[in-house]
Amino acid sequence: MSSLFIVLFGLVGLAFGWFVYSKFIAEKIYKLDPNYVTPAHKFEDGVDYVPTNKFVLWGSHFTAVAGAAPIVGPAIAVYWGWMPALLWVTFGSIFFAGVHDFGALWASNRHDAKSIGALSESIVGQRVRAVLMIIIFLLLVLVNAMFATIIADEMVIYPESVFPAWAAIPVAIAVGVLIRKKISLLAISIIGVAILYFTIYVGSTMPLALPGDVFGLGERGDWIILLYVYAGIASMLPVWLLLQPRDYINGAQLVLGLFVLYSAVLLTTPDVAAPMFNDVAEGTPPIFPILFVTIACGALSGFHGIVSSGTSAKQLDNEKDARFVGYLGALGEGSLALITITAVTGSLYASSVAGGWDAIYPSFTGGPSAGGFIAGGALLISEGWGIPLAFAQTMLAVMVVLFAGTTMDAGLRLTRYIIQEWGSIYQISPLKNNYISTLVAVAACLLLAFGVSNGNYPGDGGTLIWPVFGATNQILASMTLIVLAVYLLKLGRSAKPLIIPMCFILFMASWAGVWYIADYISRGQWILVVIQVAVMGLALFIILEAWSTVTKLKQAEDSQEEPESAASSND
Repeated sequence: MSSLFIVLFGLVGLAFGWFVYSKFIAEKIYKLDPNYVTPAHKFEDGVDYVPTNKFVLWGSHFTAVAGAAPIVGPAIAVYWGWMPALLWVTFGSIFFAGVHDFGALWASNRHDAKSIGALSESIVGQRVRAVLMIIIFLLLVLVNAMFATIIADEMVIYPESVFPAWAAIPVAIAVGVLIRKKISLLAISIIGVAILYFTIYVGSTMPLALPGDVFGLGERGDWIILLYVYAGIASMLPVWLLLQPRDYINGAQLVLGLFVLYSAVLLTTPDVAAPMFNDVAEGTPPIFPILFVTIACGALSGFHGIVSSGTSAKQLDNEKDARFVGYLGALGEGSLALITITAVTGSLYASSVAGGWDAIYPSFTGGPSAGGFIAGGALLISEGWGIPLAFAQTMLAVMVVLFAGTTMDAGLRLTRYIIQEWGSIYQISPLKNNYISTLVAVAACLLLAFGVSNGNYPGDGGTLIWPVFGATNQILASMTLIVLAVYLLKLGRSAKPLIIPMCFILFMASWAGVWYIADYISRGQWILVVIQVAVMGLALFIILEAWSTVTKLKQAEDSQEEPESAASSND
């Protein structure tokens, strides 16, 4: 079968999501109001609250939520076969991720841009706020630890990516300054992307590595320390100076990269080398429920709700932009997951290795992740466009590193927000301070990265975290959908578009959580056992609190209807 089927099936589905389903959600469920004064205008401070052009905000939001997860997850999940991965990415993006991300952005916008954890207090209750913020904090620490490891690995494996990855920082600062000076956004975008691609060319001819063992932790461990130093500093800068323009210009670069990849499929029309449904090896985790937590970003991700409510809501210029930023951002990530499936299952990639696809994917844990996307995608680009293979590999390696880096930037900033919100809620003055809250955030991430080890190198804890991240991430997504559903019910609107996906993913994530707890116990990975048990226990508490709130709403409605009925009968 041709890979064109995968591409066309996915893109047609995503087009339906944008032109039909998201319009229905915007008009009938969330009922966007263009006259509503957004927090970006209400609290504008030039640092965190900054009214932003919707195209710039989309680029910033998209790359903040994308990271490396929509590449890593699908690249692992195709071991079960390409069809299950394709179906979950397509339908998950349309009916799960889009509604979730869009909803979190809209609800936060209506609650002074509070994080989904903080705003849950006014919707469900104070106890839920306290519990949900703990889950969010744990997930953010997991994300930061995991992506630091991914970036460090890619910089060591692909030293050609080092120069363009770090060169993107001054480019982003220049873009941010020019946008503030009201220079043409189109001109800035074209010039900025052109400079980024020039740095990729330079990097492909000039691989770089660290000059010796800087911190005595080996090359990967040293990179992890340096990445946290950078992310900590970046998280305290005004959002318009680095985070926003870096994400935007990376988003523009990704759009161009996706165009090159998708058009390469059209030019090469490779066959699918992977099986539709794979006869997996003994000991492979069960497809139900593990598929739905292996592919998180790219189908549904609780992390997106934190970004939507934590940073993007503070930059929303007009409530109408929430559909463009939130829902289309989710579809953009779905398109990245879709091309990843195409790249790692195509015949060009399979033919590059002796033994074909089976040799590339000998087992569930033995297959490549981001490396498969880089290798398979580079072959597609080189064959389709005639671009040198080394340049194509560097281009995709930089894409992975930049995405993971922008997610770390946003992740550290969001972790700081959570810590500062705790400082405000519990009147702990030191935690309100930017510097102290950032140090606490970085320390928590480093503790997990270096406190859990896979035995390969110091700081490799992120390589163990993917499963617990996936299950925790999807549990958080279900919790976010619960909060949004209760909010809609309080407004007297239908919550079915949220309740149905919430029930499905809550069941799958809880099932996966139980499976992983048993697996962690058998491996003696007690820190991960504690995290997973804590998250599931806290989630159960939130479910019970939400049920209590909905029950009270129903009772209130019934008590209002009874007098009316009695009055009607007396008439």
